[in-house]
Amino acid sequence: MGYRIAIAGATGNVGRELLNILDERGFPADEVIPLASSRSIGREVSYGDKTLKCRDLDTFDFTGVDFCLMSAGGDVSKKHAEKIGASGCILIDNSSAWRYHSKVPLIIPEVNAHVLDDYMAQNDRLNIIANPNCSTAQLLVALKPLHDAAVIKRIVVSTYQSVSGGGKEAMDELWDQTKGIFVTDEPTPHKFTKQIAFNVIPHIDVFMEDGSTKEEWKVVAETKKILDPKIKVTATAVRVPVFVGHSEAVNIEFQNEITADEAREILRNAPGVMVIDKREDGGYITPVECVGDNATFVSRIREDSTVENGLNIWVVSDNLRKGAALNTIQIAETLIERGLVQKAA
Repeated sequence: MGYRIAIAGATGNVGRELLNILDERGFPADEVIPLASSRSIGREVSYGDKTLKCRDLDTFDFTGVDFCLMSAGGDVSKKHAEKIGASGCILIDNSSAWRYHSKVPLIIPEVNAHVLDDYMAQNDRLNIIANPNCSTAQLLVALKPLHDAAVIKRIVVSTYQSVSGGGKEAMDELWDQTKGIFVTDEPTPHKFTKQIAFNVIPHIDVFMEDGSTKEEWKVVAETKKILDPKIKVTATAVRVPVFVGHSEAVNIEFQNEITADEAREILRNAPGVMVIDKREDGGYITPVECVGDNATFVSRIREDSTVENGLNIWVVSDNLRKGAALNTIQIAETLIERGLVQKAA
């Protein structure tokens, strides 16, 4: 017997990807229930060779549902999450609403799956598990095996984030501006603060008092919660005119000596990582090549002679997959594989 799975936010970019990946991976689901806002009731979504109709999240009864995979935004999550958890359903949430809550684990299965063991043993747990920010997820999949080998002291990361991270409206804006420029239409920003077509914008999310943006703060806070609170992290987050696929240039300073060759071999054997690192034209991965793939790709592995025990790496991943939908499903799979969840009656 399989599990009953609810997908909250089923009509969005990540919701559709959740449905695709559940089918691709053969997740043991007896029933998949797409949920959306009241204005999308009856709207059809695809799940494998099936067409499913969306039901109303606000009125849905989660009794007897094993997992709710939610990608409906922070406000929706804050409204529904505790009620869903109280029903006995395990909520795995893609928003930032619960990531920094002291009683909610923030999980990347390749990095800190062990945290789930203690969490699921708690009688008073909220039944809420948080999915990390898209840029954090791919970053830490690449960094965890290196941290285990040589202990990371400091990270400097610059992200080059695709517009799909901003949702369908952001993707539409890039498309419309790109087309418009060729017919001399003025590229008026709506979703973004500046023109995104043929441009880059060093601003994602709101500005904070210290001058960083909340997107940059997320990378810092989540790295410390998931990987190691002692690691020093500084980030610059940039939106680029790419539809899908986030890239990151990462400078790492280690406590112990590690060479580029050693790092390359460690990463080749790491779960979830694919090394494409030839020192020749085209011997690296770009965002367009990672779309639809589940791996976190690492290229341009090289030593940094300006600091002791330093490395530079280039990290690329499909943000709608490992940065969101795939990681969410992997959390559910991990709970099942570890025997941490019982099927609802």
